Amino acid sequence: MAKIAFIGLGNMGGPMAANLVKAGHDVIVFDVADALADALVEQGASKAATAAEAVAGVEFVVSMLPSGEIVKNLYIHQDKLLDVIDPATVVIDSSTIASEDAVEVHKTAKSRGIAMIDAPVSGGVGAAKSGKLAFICGGDEAAVDKARPILEVMGKAAFRAGPAGAGQIAKICNNMLLAVHMIGTAEALNMGAAAGLDPKALTEIMAASSGRNWSLDTYNPFPGVMEGVPASNDYQGGFLVKLMNKDLGLAADAAGKLGAATPMGDLARQLYDKHGDAGFADRDFSSILKMFAD
Repeated sequence: MAKIAFIGLGNMGGPMAANLVKAGHDVIVFDVADALADALVEQGASKAATAAEAVAGVEFVVSMLPSGEIVKNLYIHQDKLLDVIDPATVVIDSSTIASEDAVEVHKTAKSRGIAMIDAPVSGGVGAAKSGKLAFICGGDEAAVDKARPILEVMGKAAFRAGPAGAGQIAKICNNMLLAVHMIGTAEALNMGAAAGLDPKALTEIMAASSGRNWSLDTYNPFPGVMEGVPASNDYQGGFLVKLMNKDLGLAADAAGKLGAATPMGDLARQLYDKHGDAGFADRDFSSILKMFAD
């Protein structure tokens, strides 16, 4: 069993850290919100008073934070963890941030002799709780291989997308596509329901036809069609609209810098911006159906 520091215990980080504890690892947690750390202590983790205290003498550091600025402040500027982390430690940042921010932290880690990977996740809160996340990794192959046993406790798969920052690019490509097919699925189901079709029957038809996609057959946005998804719980929990907006913004920024045309991604961003402004920022992203149904 490994000694692991886990920093950032929100909706995603908390369940991820809990799975490491359940697997028998020695987990030291830190979050700026004491209550979140205390909840992990009740499950068997140890609590550190500071981020620097958390990383002392550990084999792995895992972070799950809301923005690139916070990640850089943690590792480089304010807390300066890369100045105190032992070079034998492997750093795993699972935050979803701009690729260039990830690369900056990677370069600083490398200058200190520290192995680091960017490892954003796909799967949402449900997958974080059940340990079925997919990790999309960027960094040296050797570092990804060292991290893999830890990632596989928290997830069902760990992919290496390429060098430093590649995990972030792959993640935002995935989430841009997710936004596009969720919107299309919601439109189609709403149109069928408006014509008097049973949304459950229409789902079965499309799931067995060329329109099949994850938003349709695994995370259906129409209330009552599928159990255990946010659409059947008033769109509570899951992957929040404001987080989808964040990821679509990262995708738009990356596309602009790369000169890549993303007209569907741009439209999806406009629609999710509008949807968030309409009061759905803290609802699951599948609630985009309400934009068409109401």
